Amino acid sequence: MTQQDYEALSPDTLAARLGPVDSIRSHLGDPEKWRVREVGDGNLNLVFIVDGPEGSVIVKQALPYVRLVGDSWPLPLKRAFFEYNALIRQEARDPGSVPQVFHFDETQAMIAMEFLQPHVILRKVLIDGGKVEGLAEVLGKFCARTLFRGSDLSMPTADRKADAAMFLGNVEICDITENLVFSDPYFDAEMNHHTPALDPVVKILRDDIDLKVTAQHMKSAFANNAETMLHGDLHSGSVMVTDTETKVIDPEFVTYGPVGFDVGMLIANFLHAYISQPGHASAPGARDDYQEWILSVIDDIWSTFEAEFSHLWRTERNGILYQASLFEDQGHARGSEQARIERLTAIWRDMLGFCGIEMHRRILSLAHNADFETIEDEATRARLEARALMLGRTLAVARGEITSMAQVLDLARQANKEEYL
Repeated sequence: MTQQDYEALSPDTLAARLGPVDSIRSHLGDPEKWRVREVGDGNLNLVFIVDGPEGSVIVKQALPYVRLVGDSWPLPLKRAFFEYNALIRQEARDPGSVPQVFHFDETQAMIAMEFLQPHVILRKVLIDGGKVEGLAEVLGKFCARTLFRGSDLSMPTADRKADAAMFLGNVEICDITENLVFSDPYFDAEMNHHTPALDPVVKILRDDIDLKVTAQHMKSAFANNAETMLHGDLHSGSVMVTDTETKVIDPEFVTYGPVGFDVGMLIANFLHAYISQPGHASAPGARDDYQEWILSVIDDIWSTFEAEFSHLWRTERNGILYQASLFEDQGHARGSEQARIERLTAIWRDMLGFCGIEMHRRILSLAHNADFETIEDEATRARLEARALMLGRTLAVARGEITSMAQVLDLARQANKEEYL
C-alpha cells in the first residue's frame, strides 16, 4: 500500500468507488439508488452507512491520522489490514459474534461489512438504563473462545507464530495503548485532560509509587507476553446490541498479548457504567436496582469466561502447551486440572491489573467514556469519577490478594458509597 494510491472517501464519491464491486452491488442493488451517510463519531476513522434498494452495509475507512486529534498525529493506513484479519479470525473462532465482512480493499484501507440494525452501542444502553438479554453469556464466551483459540493452547504452533508476527506489526496502534493506558494517566502528559475538581485525587494517584510500579508491571505484561490474539480495545463502545442480540465490533487495536487483557478492559468499562449510574438517575436511588444488574452482568461475564475456557481446555487443548501426552494420556487428568486452575488464577490476576489501569486511563488520559462525560453537573461527575479512580487503584495494586468476583463486587459497592472529594 502507498499513500499516493489512497483517497479518503466521502458520501459523494463512495458509490462510484464501490459500485463496481460485485459483493457489494449484489448486497445493495443498483448503485444509482444508493444513499450514503457519514456517521463516524469515533476517535480514528471514517464510517459510512450505505443504503441500497436491496440492503445496507457499513463502510469503514482508516484515515492517515487520529481523527480525534487531527493530522498532527499521523497513523498508518495498515491498521485496516489488521482489523480485517482480526474480524475473519474472530468469526472463525466464535461464529456469529462479529459483523460479516463483504469486502476489503487494502489500498484504500477500507472494510465493507454487515450493517447491524436495529443495534445500538452498548454504552448508550447502559447510560440509558437498558438491559440486554444474554449479554454476559455472549461476551464471556467471545472472550474465552477467541483468546483460547488464538493461543498455543489450541493453534498449531507455526500458525500461531505466523499470526503473532503479523499482528505484532500493528506497532503504532500498540504504541497508543502502551502510552495512553499504562503511562500517561500517571504524569502530566500533553494530551491528558480530566475534570478539574479531581485534582486532589489525581495528585494522590500520581504520588502513589505502588500504583505506578503496578501500572508498569502491567505495561510490561502487555508489551512482552504475546500469548494470544487480542481484540485490543474491548469495551462497551465496541459492542452493539439489541434487546436480545450482542455483536462485537472494531478490533483495529488487535495485537498479541496476555489472555487477561481483553477481559480486564471489558470489566473495567462495566464498572464505570456501574459507578456512573447516580449521574444518570432521575432521583437519588432511582438506579440502585439497575446498578445491581450491572454487577450481575460483570459476575456472569467472568463465570461464563471461566466455564467456557475450562470447557475448551478439556476438549480443544491441541496446541504445544499442557499437552495431553503429559497428562490425560498417562492417566494424570488431575495434573491437567491443576494446570488449568493455575492458568486461570494467573489470568484472573492479570485481568484485575488491566481492569484497574483501564479505569484510570478512561478518566485521566486522552480518550474518555461517555458514562461520565455525559454527566452535566461537574461536581457530580467528579465525585463519581473519584470513586472509579480509587476502586481502580485497589483492583490493580491488590490484585494478588483479591481471589473472587464476589470480593470485586463488594469493593465496587463500597466505592459506590465513598466520598473522596
